[in-house]
Amino acid sequence: MKQVLRAAILAVVLAFSGQPILAQDFQKGIDAYNSGDFETALQEWRPLAEQGYAKPQYNLGVLYENGKGVPQDDAEAVKWYRLAAEQGNAYSQHDLGVMYRDGDGVPQDGAE
Repeated sequence: MKQVLRAAILAVVLAFSGQPILAQDFQKGIDAYNSGDFETALQEWRPLAEQGYAKPQYNLGVLYENGKGVPQDDAEAVKWYRLAAEQGNAYSQHDLGVMYRDGDGVPQDGAE
């Protein structure tokens, strides 16, 4: 259920993402993700995420949390969610909070 909800949220985020500086590579990642080619999505989004863009950081968090194109790794998902959350990305803030609530990749901490 949690994965289905996150996939639905990611689909909405992907549909309404519109920062022009990310457009071409980010869109390639979206197209790859939507076709189930998670490895290509990762290759397109990782450089953008490493450059500090919040939306691809969030998307990497989703890939790592769900093991899509990468080994499932909650700690790595937390890393990417945190980076995007610190920039005000609401989806990352939510998912990071859920991970703290559930103790996935971090010590369980309801206050955090």
